[in-house]
Amino acid sequence: MIDAVFPSHIWRGLLAASALLAGAVPARAEGRLDAKYVLSVGGVELGRASVVVQAGADSYEISGSGRITGVMRAVSSGKGVAAARGMLTAGKMVPRVYALNAEADGKKEGARLAMAGGALAEMEVDPPLKPAPDRVPLTNATLQNIIDPMSGAFVYVPAPTELLSAAACERAVPVFDGRQRYDIVLTYLRTEQVKVSGYKGPAVVCGVRYQPVAGHRPSRYTVQYMVDNKDMFVWLVPIAGTRLMAPFKVSVATMIGTAVFQVTSFEAKADDKAKDEPVPVNAAKP
Repeated sequence: MIDAVFPSHIWRGLLAASALLAGAVPARAEGRLDAKYVLSVGGVELGRASVVVQAGADSYEISGSGRITGVMRAVSSGKGVAAARGMLTAGKMVPRVYALNAEADGKKEGARLAMAGGALAEMEVDPPLKPAPDRVPLTNATLQNIIDPMSGAFVYVPAPTELLSAAACERAVPVFDGRQRYDIVLTYLRTEQVKVSGYKGPAVVCGVRYQPVAGHRPSRYTVQYMVDNKDMFVWLVPIAGTRLMAPFKVSVATMIGTAVFQVTSFEAKADDKAKDEPVPVNAAKP
């Protein structure tokens, strides 16, 4: 596991289910994304993942799978699936359910969260969080207005705000993964051109900071390392037909080198009705 909070939790989301969505009745999809990613450290491939996103006018569904690849397969094994679904309302993503099932070196990890109105309603985590005298306790107050790590990897920009603007970055994402509650704070840096199979165009680049809230152990060196880490960045690009921005690339300095989580294929498609609907005056043009 890469010891870098932002890409690590995206990776855990992808390595950690899809059955969660199987029984759901999906809302009308206005856009769909099929994306593939590679995780590397210091230019060495460590894993691959795939993600499917379906979003309508007022709801979304995300599922993903991943596995350890490259040189890591010689010393470790791991794979998993994850899924999340929720509503797009009041200008933000409001998750309802999240599930993760992963296995690494024969050890299984799972989480299932149910949320209502942005607050935690039910939770199952296996293995359970170990008690520690220096662990900051999780409380009802810290588990309000939360978002799961799978949903938190994407950014919702409500109309009429322009998608490809600083507004995509200027936010704090209140993540809870079943063990830790932390904020991922984004700040706008610049907009630049990117290119990959399925997408060519602008990406909004955000600086990323990690702020632990609860469930963590402040005495651990890795926690302080990530709090002090100023070399974390994410590139965001729009999903056609939706108001969602997807991670195109994530770069984080770690104690063993720079971890990069980057898309290799980005196939986004708006449905025919979404294409025919009028575009808000300030919305980004395709």
